[in-house]
Order: sequence, then C-alpha cells, then structure tokens
Amino acid sequence: MPEPTKKDEPNGQPEESVAPESSGAPPPPEISLEVSPPPEAVAEGKEPVETDGKKPESTEPVPVQAVVAQEPCPAVNGSIQPQPGGVGVKEQAESANSTLKEEGTCSPPPPDDAKPAATTSSPTPQPEDASSTKKLSVELPNDSVPVPAMGRKDSVWSLGEGQAPDELDKPVDNPPLSTLLIERPLSGAVTVGGDITFVAKVEAKDLLRKPTIKWFKGKWMDLASKTGKHLQLKETFDRLTKVHTFEMHIIKAKDNYAGNYRCEVNYKDKFDSCSFDLEVKEAETGSQNIDIRSAFKRREHKQQDDTPEVDVWEILKNARPDQYEKIAFMYGITDLRGLLKRLKKMPKEEKKLEAFAKKLDPAYQVDKGGKIRLVVDLADPTIELKWYKNGQEIRPSPKYIFEHKGTQRIMVINNCSANDDAAYSVVAGDEKCSTELFVKELPVKIVKGIEPVKTTVNERIELECEVSEEGAQVKWLKNGVEVPTGVRSRYRVKCEGTKHFLVIDDASRDDTGTYSIMASGGTSEAHIQVDLKPLKVYQDLQDMTVLLGQPIKLHCEIYPGNVPGRWYRNGQLIQPSDRLNIIHRNKVHRLEIAASSLHDAGDYTFVPEGYSQSLSAKIHIIDPPRVLLDSLNFPDNTVTVVAGNKLRLEIPISGEPAPRVVWMKGERVILESGHRVHAETYSDHTSLTIEVTEREDTGNYKIVLQNEAGEATASVKIKVVDIPDPPEAPLVPVVGGDWCSMTWEPPKYDGGSPILGYYIERKKKQSSRWMRLNFDLIKETTFEPKKMIEGVPYEVRIFAVNAIGVSKPSEPSKAFTPLAVTSEPTMLVVDDVTDTTVTVKWRPPETIGAAGLDGYLVEYCVEGTNDWVISNKELTEKTRYTITGLSPGCKILVRVKAVNAAGASAPRTLQHAILVKEVVEPPKIRVPRHLKQTYTRKVGETVNLVVPFMGKPRPKVTWLKDGNPIEPSQVSIRNTDCDSIIFIRKAERSHSGKYDMTVQVENHVDTAILDIQIVDLPGPPQCVNIEDVWGGNVALVWTPPKDNGNAPITGYTIQKADKKTMEWFTCIEHYHRNCITITELVVGNEYFFRIFSENMCGLSETATQTKKSALIVKEGLQMKTQEYNDHDFKEAPKFTQPLINTFAVAGYNTTLNCSVRANPRPKVIWMKNKITIIDDPRYRMFSSQGVCTLEIRKPSPYDGGMYTCKAINELGEAQVDCKLEVKGGFTFYELMQRGVPLHLIDKYMTESKVVEQEK
Repeated sequence: MPEPTKKDEPNGQPEESVAPESSGAPPPPEISLEVSPPPEAVAEGKEPVETDGKKPESTEPVPVQAVVAQEPCPAVNGSIQPQPGGVGVKEQAESANSTLKEEGTCSPPPPDDAKPAATTSSPTPQPEDASSTKKLSVELPNDSVPVPAMGRKDSVWSLGEGQAPDELDKPVDNPPLSTLLIERPLSGAVTVGGDITFVAKVEAKDLLRKPTIKWFKGKWMDLASKTGKHLQLKETFDRLTKVHTFEMHIIKAKDNYAGNYRCEVNYKDKFDSCSFDLEVKEAETGSQNIDIRSAFKRREHKQQDDTPEVDVWEILKNARPDQYEKIAFMYGITDLRGLLKRLKKMPKEEKKLEAFAKKLDPAYQVDKGGKIRLVVDLADPTIELKWYKNGQEIRPSPKYIFEHKGTQRIMVINNCSANDDAAYSVVAGDEKCSTELFVKELPVKIVKGIEPVKTTVNERIELECEVSEEGAQVKWLKNGVEVPTGVRSRYRVKCEGTKHFLVIDDASRDDTGTYSIMASGGTSEAHIQVDLKPLKVYQDLQDMTVLLGQPIKLHCEIYPGNVPGRWYRNGQLIQPSDRLNIIHRNKVHRLEIAASSLHDAGDYTFVPEGYSQSLSAKIHIIDPPRVLLDSLNFPDNTVTVVAGNKLRLEIPISGEPAPRVVWMKGERVILESGHRVHAETYSDHTSLTIEVTEREDTGNYKIVLQNEAGEATASVKIKVVDIPDPPEAPLVPVVGGDWCSMTWEPPKYDGGSPILGYYIERKKKQSSRWMRLNFDLIKETTFEPKKMIEGVPYEVRIFAVNAIGVSKPSEPSKAFTPLAVTSEPTMLVVDDVTDTTVTVKWRPPETIGAAGLDGYLVEYCVEGTNDWVISNKELTEKTRYTITGLSPGCKILVRVKAVNAAGASAPRTLQHAILVKEVVEPPKIRVPRHLKQTYTRKVGETVNLVVPFMGKPRPKVTWLKDGNPIEPSQVSIRNTDCDSIIFIRKAERSHSGKYDMTVQVENHVDTAILDIQIVDLPGPPQCVNIEDVWGGNVALVWTPPKDNGNAPITGYTIQKADKKTMEWFTCIEHYHRNCITITELVVGNEYFFRIFSENMCGLSETATQTKKSALIVKEGLQMKTQEYNDHDFKEAPKFTQPLINTFAVAGYNTTLNCSVRANPRPKVIWMKNKITIIDDPRYRMFSSQGVCTLEIRKPSPYDGGMYTCKAINELGEAQVDCKLEVKGGFTFYELMQRGVPLHLIDKYMTESKVVEQEK
C-alpha cells in the first residue's frame, strides 16, 4: 500500500496520529496484517498484483512481526499503492501492557477510479467473540490492477466487479421507478449457506413480445452463463394480469457471493435497469469452531475426497505472506481473498518484542535520486545488527552507509533508484524488523497523443504516441482492456526513443474501438473506426425463368473479391449438395443447380458477409402449357348439337404455373361471367358451357393457354343443327297478263343440313290469306305462278326445307300486278324541223289497259340503217318531243312506243324519212292583253313580265327604256326561243317608264312598247292653317302635297287632338277638297289638327299639324289658364330591402327576394359569382311592384355561391349581394346524371373539400 513520504522529527521519532473523534486522548492500538503475493504468483498465472518495482522473493523465512505504526494508511495520487514483498503489522498503544481494543484497516478504492480521491481509514466491526483482545485482518494489497484480473472464480461465479467486501455496509441509492419494471428486485442479506430470491416484474400490456432480461454481477459479469446448482434463473407469465415475472434464486450462498447486482430489461428501443445489493453474513458460531476446509473449493469433488485432510489454517498462520498464493494454488483454494479476510478475524497471539525499543516504520518513500535514512532503536545496544534487502545482506558501500548514535542504528541509502525499491529488514539476535522502501519516480507525461483513425479492412493501422521520457513503460489498451502483444498477437508494439507505436498490419472490423495509451503521468485515447470497403456490385443477380428440368445458374460479381457470402432461398440458408453447387472465385459468386425442380422456384438472395447490402433475384420454374384434345374422341374435333339443347364441353389441360385459359370465338372472348355462354377453368381442365344453343354458336372455338413458359392453342368446332333461315324476299322480274316469273336465292344459313327444296305461297296484297302453290318440293330457285287476275296486286313468299324442318317464311316480295302492254300510239306527225332538231307529236294509244300508261319512248334511226337510237333516256309523259343533236341535211326515221308496267307497246313509225333542215319564219310579238295598258306596281313589289314571240330561226331580242339601253344591274332580262322575260326584284319609282322590245329574224323585225308605272305613298300636305274659329267651329285650309307618290291624290284624312291628352281622333276620311270646317267642338277645350294625304297606295306616312291651337270659348267670356310645372317623379334605383344570406337544402326549391324603388322602371339583372344569369332553365326571375325574386329550382351544392341583384335605369344603377349555401351534397355520379358540366363539378368538389377542412 502506498505511504506518504516519511518525515523525520527533530528528535528522530515519528509523529503520532490521533483519530478525529478522540478528544485529546491517545488513539487505541491498531494491528493490521497485509499480505502481497510474490511475483512468482503472477508468472504462474495467478491473480496479478502490479507494483512499481520488481522485488525478488526473500531467500530466508521472515516471521510476522509487529511494528508500531503511528500514521493511518496514506493515499498517494488518489490510489492505493501496493506494498510488495512482506507483511507489515501496525500497532499503536499507550504502554507496553495496554490492552488492544480496536483495529483499523485501509478501505480499498474503487477499481476504475482514475481521479485523485482521499482515502481514510474506516473502523472494522467488533468481533463476535468478546473475549478476544486482538484482531487480525488478512488482505491482499489493492493496487491499480483491474478488478477482473484480481478476482478469482469458484465453482459458481467470481466476485466480478462487485462492491468491495469492506464497502458492503455503505448505503446504495436506488434509482427511481422505471418505465418497464413495475416491481424491482430489492437489496437483501443472507447468511452463509442460506437461500435468497430476487424478483423483477414487467407489465406486458403494451408489449408485442416478451422483453429480454439480463442479470449481472458487478458491471459486466453476465450471470446467464453461471447457472447451476448455486444459481437458477426462472421466468413466468400470468395471462390474466399480463405480467412477466423474472426470478433469480441463489442457493447455499457463500461469502464471495456478496456484492452489487444489476438487472437490465430491453424491449425494442426501450431500456430499463435496477441495481441491488446482496450481503452475506457469517453464521453465528465461534471462530474456534470454523471448519477451515469449508472455505476451500476444489474444482473436482473426486480429487477432494482422495486428498488427505490438511490443516490449511495452521499452514497459512505459519507461512510468510508472499507464500499465500503458492499455498492456495497447491491446495486448490480459489477464494483466497475471502480466506484472508476470515484469517484477519481470527485472534492471534502477539509475540512480545524485546530486542527493539523502536522498530522500523512499515514503509518509507523517497524520490528517485534522493537519500533515505532507516533508523531503529535497540533495547540492548550490544546486540549485533544485520541489514537485508530482499533477503540479501547489505554490505557497507558508498551507496549504503551505516551509522551508530547511542542505541540508534541508522542505514543511509544514497542516490535512490528503481533498484532500491525493495523490502528491507534488520535482524537483531532472534528478532527481526521489516519495512518497505518505495522509490517514487517522476510521472511520465504524454507529449503527443494518439490521433483517431478511420480506415477500411485489410489496411495497415499505426498509432503513434510521444512521451516525455525515453524508455518509459507504457501500456496500450483497447476499450479499457490491455492489448496483447505476444508473438502470435495481431498487435505489434515498438518504441523509438520517446515515440511509442502500436501497429495493426491487417485491420479487420473487430479492431474498431477506443484505443488508449497509459503512462504514469497521463493517458491519451483515440477512436479507431474500421469499416468495410464499399461494396461494389459489378454484376447483379438476374431474375431467371427456367423450364422444368433445365439447369439454373445464378451469377454475380462484387468487389472486394475476398468477401465470402451466403446464399438464401426464400429466407432459408442454402447448403451445397450433389445437385447444388456453390462456387466462389475472386469476385465471382455462382450458384449452380444441375436440373431444376418445382421447389427450386423462389426468391434467391446472396448476402456478402459483413455487409447489410444483399443481391436478390427471382427464379421461376415453368412448364409450357398443353391442350389434351386426344382424349375427346370427337371426329375432326367437331361437336354436333341440336339448337336449343345445353352443351358442356370439358377439355383437359396441363402446364406449370397453371396456365391462363382464354376461350375465343373469332375475335370475341368468352368470359367466365357470361350468362348464356361462359367458360370455366380448373387446375387440370377447362370447360365451355352453352346453356341454350343457338345457330349463332356454330363455328370454330379457339382455346388459348398462356403461362410464363409459352403459349398453346387448339381449335374445337361446334356445329349447331337447326332449321334453315328463311330465304330472302323473292324477285318478280317478269309479269304477264295472268302470270309472272319469280326467282330467289337460297337461305344464307342452311341450318347445318343441306336444303331439300322449297315451298311457294301467294296472296292478294289486300288479303291476309296465303295459298300454297306447290305440294311437292321444288329443287330449283325459279317458279312461274299462273292463273292470276289482271290488275290485282299479288305478293309471293318462299319456305326452305331441310332434314330438321321447314324454315320460317321469307319476306313477301314486292307487290306486283299482272298487266298487259298498251296498243301503239296514234297519229304520229312531224311538228317542227331545224338544222339540228326534229320535233314530233302524237296521240295516246287507243287501248291502255289496267296497267295504265307510264310514258312514251321516242327512237330514231338514220335512213338506210336499222340502228334505232333512244332519244329520251327517261320516259316522257307529253305527246310532243324534240329530238336534238342531229346532223344537218341527214334523213331520219322516227318511232314512238307507249310504256306501262307491263312493258313497251308496239312502235308507231313515221311513214316517210324527215330531212333535217330549218325553215325561215318572220318574227311576231304577241303582247299579252294586260300589258297593252299601263302596268302599275307599288314600290318594293316584284315585277315579272313574260312577252311571247314567234320566229325561225331563233329571233334576236333587244330592250330599250325611254330610248336608252337598260342597265343590267337595275333590270334583269332573260330571253328564250319563244319568249322574253323582264324581271325587277324590288321595284323603285325610277323603274317607271316606256320599255321598247324588238324581235329580229334576219331582215324581219317586229316591235312592241310596254308602259310600266311604279307608285308610292304620297307626302303630307305642305301647309295646314286655322283660318277661323267661331263658336264650336274651326275652319282649316291646306295645300296639296309636294310629292303625290307618282299617282294622283285621291283624298285627305283630318284628325283632331285635345291639348290636355294629345290623343288623336279622326274627324273625316277620303275628303277631296283643300278646305274644311270642323264642327261640334267642345267649349273650353283647346284643339290641334293634322291632315294625311291619300293616293292609290294609301295614306301618307306622316301628317302635317297646325302650328297653333284653336281654343273653343264661350262667347263673351275669356278664361285665363294658370301655368304650372309637373312634378318630376324620376328617381335612380335604390334597394329598400336587401338580399339576405340564405341556407338551402339540396333538391328543394329556394328563392332570393329583395325590393327596389326607381322611376322610370329599372332593368333588373341577376348574377351568380359576378356572371349574369341568362336563359338558364334552372332559374326563374320575377319582378312585381318593385319586388325582385329569383327562384332556384331543386338546387344542388354547386348552385351555392355569391348572388347579386342589379337594377339599372337611365339615372343610375344599384346592386345588393348575398351568399347562398346549399346543404346536402351530391356524388360525382349524381352530378354527371344531372348533366352538370365537368368544370362546375370540379369546382363543386374543390369547394366541398375546402369547407370540410375548415370545419
């Protein structure tokens, strides 16, 4: 144990220490026995105890001697230094004969405490045996060695990093109640050999699975690996209360089981822990009855039984402390610390010292290079002294100087070095006194610390540190554990002067951690992060589709190439086998399967070792589909069924995966959800079902099978046999007087059976009774019905017959009537001949018949040939026809045929040929009778005059108006071979005048004059004056109008009006003179008069009014009228009742009302969202007595919005607004059904979402 530097008093005696609780009284005597194992114990693999210097084992036995100690156990730099090589016993007493009452021991410091902390002596408990006058405590020295290196394992578990035995009585602060633990294990005490149970409970109401619990002793000793007959862990779960109970049972507790324990609970990201203490108490028996052998544990019970019993206590009592480890190893003692602790408590008779009056102090300390004086005081100065260093006698030399001062014997050690750090003893006769000298070296400081390193695997790592002194001893640690530096270690340590290096040649991920270097004057640490090299995928796994039985080869290429990996299929690890081979060559990883099977399909994953990234691919095992039609046994794969029956056709299929089956008829796909025709698919077959077969079901049905392996198709022909379709309506190309000829086509569908023949029926059109014409089947498709009545319409129809039956009847033919042709036309003569045309005329046939007469056909041929040419492509109903396009000078023959429904009659031919040559005829104008007088029309009417004329060849026609040519833009003239037409679309007065018409043929001329007069309404009279007023009479005079409208004035219309009302009343009509007297006027009234002119077109559009009024007064009286101004009632629009915000229910009519005042009456406009409502059937607008109403019929939510009523007149405008909200919305489908435009639906949906979010 470290001691402070010894200070010499002036009289050469050490200073005595006084306990703090003593009040001036001297402290009680104290005896402490401390044992340190020799270095050989460390070399043999025992618990290592580090010291500051190497001390060889003494060659001669040294008995335990008591030396009076006057100072408590000191602490240097906060840690207890070891006391190597011997046993120090401290005793302090008031006199030689005083009785020992108490003892004090130094408390060991915490194992990992690196900070300076003061350590004081703490009293040990009183022994149970009150008769004992002294106590011995045997302890191993506690130095800076980590606790795991100091503890020893017994058959169950070691102390680990638990609390030191001397600190068990210290109170431990328990943590607050945790979040997972609802019941924490509590600290407890048990006697040696007793049982104790610790219980922890976790509530599982909010947990999806069982939490993980761990029990620890000390900081990191996991007790799960220590279970056995002395330790049992138990877990239970109560399903009613949802509570997990965890128990730790300690059976037959031992002394070294005492310490601090910890319970940790983990669940996902939650963590909770609790610490508790276990105190193991000694059994209440005397020390003399203790069975020494019960303290020892042999690892094998058989050996313990064979070994003879030895009193180890006596051996330990008589042995030196440096031999304790050797004795413990020899006799299989594993709990040496507990053994020494109990050895302390055993009483020991102290041997009275007689040779020394004052012995050496237990320990001395001196700085390196300093000088130290070791002094003893002899009771008998004549006794010979010998000094020993580590058991070797010391001879006088310049380094060791011996001095004598009375009874004092002094040894001076000069220039102390690390070699002087040893155990010293002095022997006087049979007595021996020992001490320890500690040479304090200057602390070695870290000049340049190590730096953090971040690298990847397989790289070289070199940590460099520089200290303040060359050759200094340093220690490399990783995560607080010393780094092994042996021959086979991965770590190499080298030193170059003051620089120290830690080298890792081939780094791995396990090298990640916190590395530190420890020197006596400080430490330096840094973090090394070794990451995997970035994984690069040069070639990823590819999804594969493999036919059944074909090989499978999965291939990937990654970097780095030396990274192994594992293959998984559907999450299960794949192991190589005879059919499955796994290959890894450099960067390439391959998985090969010789022949694929169905269970080889799945998700394959390759996981590189140490990487979270994985490569995946899917393998599909497929088998091409097949249609097994051979099992049907149908000839030519044809199935025949009678129409109306049910058909179910099942066809076997195969394929892996199960193929998708599609039935098709032509381009139409047959669905499984069909009503009458539907398809069904099962694992091994597919079926086609037709509930009621129809003829349309006949045809080729295609079966398409598809899966990943391919596609297969097959065809099945279904033949539905039925009666044939009815033939199409028959045709009647030829009709006679009592017969006809009919033809028809066979039916398009023969019912799947050949047509055997046909039946023919006939009926009159007005009748509904059909009559069959044949009783034997007709094989042909033509027939001639006979014995029909001429002129009566008939219809015919056809029946087709096959082996199944008779078809439905065909549609009736078009109605036909048996008719005969007419006789030939009569009286065919030539009517006109020109250079290129010949006009003939004739009379109708004498006999026409029931078929009537449809028209005539005119044919001609050149004389001398028989090639008759049809002149009219279409029949003409007229009995006169002009043949055009003839060559001048040729001779032609002409014939005419009469045509009716029965055909053309015999022709009527001219007897002589006609020479095509024109004959000159003088012109002659034939003026109509109504044009021989003046032709009068009103302005704006249409003028259309036709003037016929004669002449050959075609005459030349010219028109003049008043001797000038007619303007084509004003008057349209159209000339033909026989007349001339003058046309005026809208007549004007300028069109009036004389029109001259001239018709000229060569030198022959004829003329005619047409007088056209266009009339219009007249103008008003020029001036109307009141000539005289007397009594109830007024005399008026006026002048005729300036414009008479191009027609004579036929009369005048006179009207009067009272000045008050200005309502006009007619006094007289059709008045012919220019002056008049109006009578029977009311006295007191004042009158105005006006006059209209009148001609053949009517009254003038305006009238001429008298400028002055005529006042009818009573004779002799004159009344003065008072002038006044009328009140102006005009007012700009103003709303007296505004619109009010309204809520409406969707689907129910609603109205918006307001009232407005204005004069003149305003125009009211309704708007929605500032858009005028115009011609919308959903809105109706009313306005009555200033009340404006807008009715919205069955509103929907999109009708909501801001509505505005606006009133406008010539004095201004005003408007009011309100908000309408419609509750009870519609779905998108309902709005579409109502015909709402899409943009309004979108707007409504958006507004609805906003309103819901606001709510």
